[in-house]
Amino acid sequence: MSSESQLSVANYAKDSYIVVEGRHKADCFFIIQQGKVLISREVTIEGKGNEVLVPGDFFGVVSAMSSHNHIETAQALTDVVLIAVRPQQYVSLIQNNIPVATKILMQFSKQLRALDKTLTEVTLKKGEKNVEADGPHHLFAVAEYYVRQKQYNQAFYAYTKYLRHCPKEKNSAAAANRLEDLASRVKDVSKEYGQGELNRSYKKDEMLFAEGEPGDEFFVIQKGSIKITKIVDNKEVLLATLKSGDIFGEMALLEGKPRAASALAGEDCSVMAVNKANFELMIKNQPQLIARVTTLLSDRIWFIFKQLENALIINPVGRMYDALLVQLEKNRVNLESKVPYVFGFTWREFVGMMGLSEKEGNVRMGELMKNKNIQLDENGKIYVSSIADIVKQTDLYRRMDKNRRT
Repeated sequence: MSSESQLSVANYAKDSYIVVEGRHKADCFFIIQQGKVLISREVTIEGKGNEVLVPGDFFGVVSAMSSHNHIETAQALTDVVLIAVRPQQYVSLIQNNIPVATKILMQFSKQLRALDKTLTEVTLKKGEKNVEADGPHHLFAVAEYYVRQKQYNQAFYAYTKYLRHCPKEKNSAAAANRLEDLASRVKDVSKEYGQGELNRSYKKDEMLFAEGEPGDEFFVIQKGSIKITKIVDNKEVLLATLKSGDIFGEMALLEGKPRAASALAGEDCSVMAVNKANFELMIKNQPQLIARVTTLLSDRIWFIFKQLENALIINPVGRMYDALLVQLEKNRVNLESKVPYVFGFTWREFVGMMGLSEKEGNVRMGELMKNKNIQLDENGKIYVSSIADIVKQTDLYRRMDKNRRT
C-alpha cells in the first residue's frame, strides 16, 4: 500500500486535547481504535451536551472534509489509540469498508436534522410546528400559506401532494375545491417525474418538493440554483441558496422522514435525482461521488454550526457582521484581502436569513450601513468595498460581546 493511502495511528495520553474548537483548519479526522474520547461544543444541539465516544466511533469528519476550522473539542478520557484519516484517503477507506461510509452519512443526516431544528428555534426565538410528526398533513397548511401570498403555482403543487397522500382527511374536500379555483391562475404545473428519470429540469420558482412531503430521493444540482425555504410563524424564511454541485434532500432519503423544508428553483435549473437503490449502488461503485456527498454535507453542517454561534451574539449589528463573515468563510474568500465583494443575496434575503422581520431588518440594515464600506448594488445585493474591514468589525463586536458576558 502506498504511503498516500496508508492510514496512520495516533496515540494520546489521558486528559490530553486532541482537537480544540475554533482552532486551525483540520487536516484529518479520527476513528477511535482504543479508549474513550470526550466531545464538547460551545453550541448545544436540542439540549444535548457533551458526548463520550468509544471504539468504532469517529470525530472531526465535518471539519476535515470541509477544510474548515474545528467545530468541537476532543479530549482523551483515557489513553487512546486513534486511526487518522486524511480527506484524500476517504475514497480508499470507504472502498474497503462500506459500513463506515453508511455510518458517517447516517450520522450526518441525523445531525443535520437536529441542527436545522435547533437553528429555527434559536434564530426565530419560537418553536416550530413538528413537520415530522404531522407529515403529509402539513402540506395543507403549506398550500394555504402560499394561497394567502398569491403564489398560486406553489399552492397548486402543495394541494396536489396533500390530496395524493391524504385523500380522505378532513381537509381533502377543501383542497380539491382550492385546486379547482386555482386551475385558471396557474401558468405552469410542475412536471411529474418517475423514479427512473434521473435528469430533471425545472423553471424559475418551480417547486421540487414541499415541507411535510414524503421523500425518497436526494438531488445534485447540475445547473442553476435552488432555494431552501421554511414557513415559520406565518412567514417564509430562506434557509439557504444552493448552487451547481450542491446536494439537497438527503435527510429524507437517508432517514425516510418527511421533508423538513421546501425546495424551489431559484432560476431555471437542472438536477440529478438519486433514489435509495441508486444511492446504495453509488456507495459500492462510485466512492468518489460518495466522498463528494460527504464533503458537501460537511460544509452544510459546519455552516449551520456557525449560524448557531451567530445566534448567540448579543449585539444585533454584531450578529450581522458575523453573519457576513461566515458567508465569506463559507465561500473560502481571502479574509485578508482589501478588495470589494458582492454577496450573492439581497439585503431582504439577508435579514430573512437572520430571522428578522422586515421592519426590524430595515432598522438594522440602516445601522449596518452607517459603515461607509457597506452599500447596496443596483440589484439590492450587499456590496462591501473591503473584505478585511468585515473581519475587523466582526472581531471588534466579538470582543465587545465577550466582555458583556464576563
